[in-house]
Amino acid sequence: MRSKPFLLLFAVSLAVLTLLLPCTLFAGDVETILYSFTGDDGSLPYPALILDGNGNLYGTTIYGGSEGAGTVFELSPSKGKWTEKVLLSFDGGSGGANPDGPVVFDGKGNLYGTTFQGGAGGAGVVFELSPTKNGWTETVLHSFSGPDGADSEAAVVFDAKGNLYGTTTYGGTYGDGAVFELTPSNGKWTEKVLHSFNPSGTDALFPEAAVIVTSKGTLYGTTYGGGSNGAGAVFELSPGSGGSWTEKVLHSFNLNGTDGIQPEAPLVMDAKGNLYGTTPAGGNDDAGTIFRLTGNGKGAWNEKILYSAHPSGGSGLFAPLTFDASGDLYTSTVGGGAYTYGAVLELKPANGGAWTETLLHSFDPATGDGLQSTSGVVFDQNGNMYGTTEDGGTTGSGVVFEISPK
Repeated sequence: MRSKPFLLLFAVSLAVLTLLLPCTLFAGDVETILYSFTGDDGSLPYPALILDGNGNLYGTTIYGGSEGAGTVFELSPSKGKWTEKVLLSFDGGSGGANPDGPVVFDGKGNLYGTTFQGGAGGAGVVFELSPTKNGWTETVLHSFSGPDGADSEAAVVFDAKGNLYGTTTYGGTYGDGAVFELTPSNGKWTEKVLHSFNPSGTDALFPEAAVIVTSKGTLYGTTYGGGSNGAGAVFELSPGSGGSWTEKVLHSFNLNGTDGIQPEAPLVMDAKGNLYGTTPAGGNDDAGTIFRLTGNGKGAWNEKILYSAHPSGGSGLFAPLTFDASGDLYTSTVGGGAYTYGAVLELKPANGGAWTETLLHSFDPATGDGLQSTSGVVFDQNGNMYGTTEDGGTTGSGVVFEISPK
C-alpha cells in the first residue's frame, strides 16, 4: 500500500475504558465509541462504513483477524449496545489479504470488495461474501496478476446492469494503475481492463479511490499522481461503440500553493452533475482541500476550492465527502482539530459561493477516543453519523464511532 504522508501511528498511552465512551465536542453533538478493535478481531479500520436496512454497520480492517491479513466485520445494535462479529478473516493467500477499501451490497445482501494483496497472482482479489446458515462464505471473483491490474485500494461499484467497476493502484499495461470491469455470466465473472494509465504523457496515474458511475455509464475518479503537474488528477471514462472506452483528464492538480494535491478519496456528485472531492495536502496551509468541478457543457471543467484546510479545523483530508439532505458536506481528517489527532467537519454553503466550516468533533487522545479518521461518515435515517478511526481506542487498533445530534 502507498505510504500515506499523514498516517502516523502515534504511540499514545490510553486508559482502558468501556466501549461506550462520551467525548469532547464543539458543536453540541454527542460522540460515542461503539467499538474498539483489539487486533484479533481486526486492526486499522481505514476504509469507510456502510449501513444495511436494519441499521447494521459493515466495514473492513486492513490488518488483524485470525491470520493478521485483515477482516470484514459487522456491528449490530441491540438495546443501546453494539455487538461486533467478524464475517471473514482473510487467509493471506488465495483468498486475499489486506482489504484497503470499503465493501458494498448487491440487491440480494451479498457483500463485495477488494484486497490489496493475496490471491492466485499475489496482486489482490475482488471477492464476494455471501450469507449462509453457517455464516458467511467468500468467493474470489477475480485474482489480479499485474497486466490486468494490481493492488486495489478501492471499493467496487455496480452499474444498473449488475457489472462491477473498480480501480487498481498499480498494474495494467504500464504498471501505473488501471480501471477494470467485471461482468457476470452464468455464475462466472469476466474481467476487462477499460483503461491503463500511461506515464509517458500527462495521463492520470495511481488511482487509489473507487470510481463513481452515472446513469449513462460514465465513470469518474481521482488519481494520486500524474496529470500535467504530477500532483494527481480527476479523470472521466466514457463508454463508446463496440465496447470501447475513452479516457479524459478533467483536472490536473497544481503545485501552486492554493490547489489541492494528491487526492486519495472517491468523488461525489450532486444533482446538477458537479463533482466534489478532497485532497490530503495542498491548499493555503498545505493541510488539504475540498474542491468542486463544474462542467461547462462543452467538455471543459472548472475547479473551485471550497475549503482550504487548516490545522485548527482539521488537516489531512484522506476521507471521502458525504452530502446530507440539505446539501451540506461532511468529512473527517487524520490531523488537526483541538488535539491535533483529527476531527469531523461539516461545511455549509453560504452566500456568495463561500462555504462555512463547523468543527463537530475533535478526537482526543486523553480520553481513549479514536484517533486519525480516514473513513468519512455515513448517515442513518435518524441523522446519526458513523465512521472509523485507524488508531486509538482501548488498544490502539482503531474504533467505530457515532456522532448524534442533540
